[in-house]
Amino acid sequence: MSSDRDTTARAGKQRDLDRARVAPDDGALTTDQGIRVDDTDNSLTVGERGPSLLEDFHLREKITHFDHERIPERVVHARGSGAYGRFRPYDDSLAEYTAARFLCDPSVETEVFVRFSTVAGSRGSADTVRDVRGFATKFYTEQGNFDLVGNNMPVFFIQDGIKFPDFVHAVKPEPHNEIPQAQSAHDTLWDFVQLQPETMHMMMWLMSDRAVPRSYAMMEGFGVHTFRLVNAAGRSTFVKFHWKPKLGVHSLDWDETQKIAGKDPDFNRRDLWDNIENGAYPEFELGVQLVPEEDEHRFGYDLLDPTKIIPEEEVPVRKVGRMVLDRNPENFFAETEQVAFHIGNVVPGIDFSDDPLLQARLFSYLDTQLIRLGGPNFPQLPVNRPIATVRNHHRDGYHQTEIAQGRAAYHPNSLSGGCPALAGEGAYTHFPERVEGRKIRKRADSFADHYSQATLFWNSMADWEKGHIVSAFQFELGKVEHKHIREGVVAHLNEVDHELAVQVAKGIGVEPPKATGTPNHGRTSPALSQANTAADSPKGRKIAVLAADGVDSGVVASIGESLVGEGAVVEILAADDGTVQAANGARVEVTRRLATVASVLYDAVVVPGGQECVEALAADGDAVHFVAEAFKHCKPVAAHAEGRELLEKAGIAFTDDDPALIVASDASVLASRVGVAVASHRNWTRKKDHIPA
Repeated sequence: MSSDRDTTARAGKQRDLDRARVAPDDGALTTDQGIRVDDTDNSLTVGERGPSLLEDFHLREKITHFDHERIPERVVHARGSGAYGRFRPYDDSLAEYTAARFLCDPSVETEVFVRFSTVAGSRGSADTVRDVRGFATKFYTEQGNFDLVGNNMPVFFIQDGIKFPDFVHAVKPEPHNEIPQAQSAHDTLWDFVQLQPETMHMMMWLMSDRAVPRSYAMMEGFGVHTFRLVNAAGRSTFVKFHWKPKLGVHSLDWDETQKIAGKDPDFNRRDLWDNIENGAYPEFELGVQLVPEEDEHRFGYDLLDPTKIIPEEEVPVRKVGRMVLDRNPENFFAETEQVAFHIGNVVPGIDFSDDPLLQARLFSYLDTQLIRLGGPNFPQLPVNRPIATVRNHHRDGYHQTEIAQGRAAYHPNSLSGGCPALAGEGAYTHFPERVEGRKIRKRADSFADHYSQATLFWNSMADWEKGHIVSAFQFELGKVEHKHIREGVVAHLNEVDHELAVQVAKGIGVEPPKATGTPNHGRTSPALSQANTAADSPKGRKIAVLAADGVDSGVVASIGESLVGEGAVVEILAADDGTVQAANGARVEVTRRLATVASVLYDAVVVPGGQECVEALAADGDAVHFVAEAFKHCKPVAAHAEGRELLEKAGIAFTDDDPALIVASDASVLASRVGVAVASHRNWTRKKDHIPA
C-alpha cells in the first residue's frame, strides 16, 4: 500500500510539473486564463490616438504580472541614490498656463526628494554600467504631492506600455543562466531591438555617452512624455518637462566605466553623497517646452509618441525654476528604498496626455508599490507623506499607522457630520478632453516613423561623440552570439545613417550594407550634443595630486587653495599613508595611499614637482600607470617644472593643441589652467596617436 501511495504521489507531482512547464513553441499566445491573444503590442484605446481603457484585461494582466515579479526590490530602477532638496520658481509667468501653485509663486519654496537610479541592474549592481538613469522628483507641495518620474534620456524604447514587460524581460539577465547582470550587451536585448524598429531612437541615446554619466549632478532629466498644464480657466497647454544641470552634461569614458565598476561600484552614489556633505550641492533648472492645444498636429511627428523629442530649435526650453539638493537621507532603507513614486501623483494644474506608454504607467506604478511596500498604506511612510492634510475613508490594511476616529468610514454619512466633505475650491479636476472612437488595438500611423529622429541625433553629435557611439555599438553587438541578430541591427542602423551602419558592421563581422533609398535628411539639433554643454565650473570634481618626499609644497598649496575654493576636492596621493616631507622640510599630509585608489576615480591629475619627488614617482609603477591612464581617458594632466619628467616616463607625447595637457613653471598659472581644464571636463579630441598604449 505504501508503495502504491508513493507511486501515486510521484505521478501527481509529475502531472503538476507537466502542467507548470511552458514549452516555448507549443501554440498561440494566451492570457493566464487561456484566452487566445491576437495583439500584444498595442493597448486597447478609443481610436488610434485616444486614451487607453481600463477594460483592457490583457494589458492589466500582463503589466500586473510583470510588476509583481520581484520581491522586495524594484523590478526596474532597483539601484538608486536619493537626496532631499528644495525648488523655487523664478517668477509667476507660468500662472498663465497652470494652476499648480508651486510652479507659479516665487515666494514659495517646495521641499523635494530626488531619486537617481539605473534601470537594468539589481540593487547590488555597479553604478557606472551602460544604462538609462532614472531621475524621479517628488515635490511636497501644499496642494499635495507631485511626482515627476523621468529619465536622463528624453525618449523611450517602446511606444505602447503593453510592450514594457517584453522590453524589460529582454534587457534583464537571460532567464536560463541569469547572465549578464546590469548589461545590455547580450542576445535577448538586441534580438528585441532588431525586431522592434521603434527602439532605434532610444538605442542611439543608449549607445551615446549619455548612458555613462560622470555624475548625477552632470546629467539632464526629462519627463519623457507629453503632459498637460491646465490654468485656472481650464485652458490646456501641452508640456514637456526638462531638468538642466548647472554644471552641464558630462560623461565618462567607456573603458573607464568598466574599471570604476571594479574599483568603486558605488562611484555615482558616493559622489552624490560626498558632494552634499561637502557643500557642493547639485543644482538643476526646471525647463518646460510649451505647445498650445491648437498646435498639436503641426509637427512632423506625433506629440503622443514617447520615442520622439521636440527639438529645442523648434520649441525652446523655457527655464522656470531652480532645484538645489542639499540634504542627504538619514537612513537609506527608510527613505531612498521606501520612497514610492507614481506618475499618477499630480496636483491641480497638471494633467495627462493620451500617450499610450504614459497611460500604462498610470496603472503600473501604483500596482508596483502595492506589492513592493506590502499594501496600500505606503503613503504614510515619512518619505512619502505629503505636507498637505490627508482626510479620507481609507481604513485598515497592512502597515496602517494612522488612528482613525469616528464611526463613519463611508460617503455620504450623517454620523460624522458628513465629514470629510467633498472639496469645492482647489479640488483636482481632469481636463475635459473630448474622446470618441471605436475600441481597437492599432498603432496610429503617425507613430510609424522610427528612424528620422535617430538620424537627427546622429547628425547632431560631434565627431568624438560619433566615434564613441560606433565603439559602443561594436562592443555591445560584439557580445551577441547570433549573427542574424547583428545583421538585423545593422539593417536598422542603415536606415538611420549609412556610414554609421558600415562602421558598425566592419567591427562585428557583418557584411557592410549597401546604401538604402532613403538618404540622411541632414537636419541637426545642437542641443543634443554634449560638446555644447556648460563647462565653466570645477565644482564637484576630484583632482589627484601625486606626491613623495621632496615634493614642492608650494605647488600643492596653490592647487588646493585655487580649486577647493571653487567647490572641487583635492586629494594628495602617495606610496604610503601619513605624511611626506616637502623639499622645504615641511610635512605634507597624505589623503590616500596610492595603491588604494586609481586614476579612474579622479577627474584630473597633477604632478607638483620637486626633483627628489619626481624621481621617486618615476620609479613607482603605480604612479606612472596612474598618469598614463588618466591621459588615455582624455583627462587634464598637469605638471609643474620637473614634474614633466614623470609625464615623459608615462609615454605622453607633448603637443601645442591639447589644452588639457598642462606644463608650467609658475604655481599660480598651473593652478589656474588646471581649474579651466577640469571645468571643461575632458579633451575628447585628444589625438589617439598621442595616447600611450
